[in-house]
Formats: sequence, structure tokens, C-alpha cells
Amino acid sequence: MERGGGRGGEGGETTICDVNPPTPTKSVTPRYSLSFWEVTAASGVVLGFLIGLVCVYLTMPQSDYSFLKLPRNLHDLQILRDNLEIYTSDYTVQVLVGYSLVYVFMQTFMIPGTVFMSLLAGALFGVFKGMALVVSTATAGASSCFLLSKLIGRPLIFSLWPDKLVFFQVARRKDGLLNYMLFLRLTPTLPNTFINVASPIVDVPYHIFFLATFIGLIPAAFVTVRAGIALGEQQSLGDLYDFSSMATLFLIGVLSVTPTLISKKKA
Repeated sequence: MERGGGRGGEGGETTICDVNPPTPTKSVTPRYSLSFWEVTAASGVVLGFLIGLVCVYLTMPQSDYSFLKLPRNLHDLQILRDNLEIYTSDYTVQVLVGYSLVYVFMQTFMIPGTVFMSLLAGALFGVFKGMALVVSTATAGASSCFLLSKLIGRPLIFSLWPDKLVFFQVARRKDGLLNYMLFLRLTPTLPNTFINVASPIVDVPYHIFFLATFIGLIPAAFVTVRAGIALGEQQSLGDLYDFSSMATLFLIGVLSVTPTLISKKKA
């Protein structure tokens, strides 16, 4: 409200006029909608995984497979391990293909529980075979999530993680981008699921994403797969990542970005 004095005629009149204050602008989160073909492509990916799992199931001998479900705790995982050990020696290919499809499916669609799958790999196949299986399937799943997000991930990332996306503007970090991505993979700075979905949105090149994922997952995979061998001794997931394990992973992550930091100081 503004008040102004004005003289009109003999008697001075005071006029009062209302002025509407400016409306504050609000930041609007961009909205994106999916086209028919994008939804169709995503549905086709889901259907492809389901068909693959059905084909694996049909090649297995007739038996009671009620134990086949995604483990949600260590007790479920131990039951799954005890039953799958019976089939691993005689139906190795089917178990490997089925395991790989499930792991890649979970990574592609951000289904929690892949840590249990990594433990299962160690319990069934040992450290080295289990590590090779986990790193390859995890990288394939992350790549599948990357490509799917490039197609339909923009609405999801802006609705779920708008703040993290601002932090993850790595497209401008052209120098040392591989080292930066390695650091993110090796340390719990950002969730791996978020990295998979957000990388194509901020234009991280796929070859950088692939290399950082493949190399960066090795240390954590080794810790988890090795723990799977002694699955019966694990009481909780907290036993997997004790202070020493987390400190080691963080130290490796710091070492991965050290060359970039040194080159920037020299420049």
C-alpha cells in the first residue's frame, strides 16, 4: 500500500491507492511425459526378461520350486542357497543363465536386493567364479539401466532425485571424468542406482560409464562374494561392511581421483 498527498481545489485531498505486490516466482520442476513408443519399448524389455526366465524354468527338471523367490533377508538367502546347491552341479548352465537374468533384471529396474544375489554367487560358485559372475552381471545390469534411462528415464530422475541431479552435473567435468566416476562407484557418495539412471541424463559417455562401472564394482564385489562363502556365519548385512571394509573402499576411491587432483594443481 502506498500513501501519497495531493492538493485538489481548496480543500486538500489525500488519495490512497493500493498497489499489488509482485508475485514471487517459484521454481518449476520440468515435467516430461512418455510417448507411446517409449512405453512400448520399456514394456518389451520387461517381456524379454520374463520370456528368458520362463525358458530357463522349462529346461529344469520337474520339482518343487516354491523356494525360488527374491531373498529379502539372510534367512531367505540361506534357504535359497541350500536348495540351489542341489542343482548347481547337474544344471550349471541353467543356474548361471537364470542367475544372470535375475541379477540383470533387478539392476535394470532398480529392484533392491542385489547384495543378496552377490552373496549367493559366493556361496554357490566360490570367490573367483563368483566375482566374475557378479561383476559381469552387475555391469550388464547397470548398462541396461543406463540405456533404458536414456530412453525413458528423464521423468523419473526429475521426480525422484532433483537435488541429487544438480549435484551430479558431471557433464561439465570433462577433465578426469573417468576418475570422478570411479570415485562415485567406489565410495557411498551417491547410490549406484542413482548413478545408473542419472548418467545418460547428464550426458556421461557410455564408454566412460562402462569402464567406471566394471572397474569400480570389483572391490565391493570381492568383499560381498567372499562373505557369501561363510554365509552361515553372517548374522546381518552389517557384518559385511564393517569399518575396515568401508575405510578400504573409501581409500581406494580417494586414490582413484588423486591423479585428477594432482593434474589440476599443476595446471
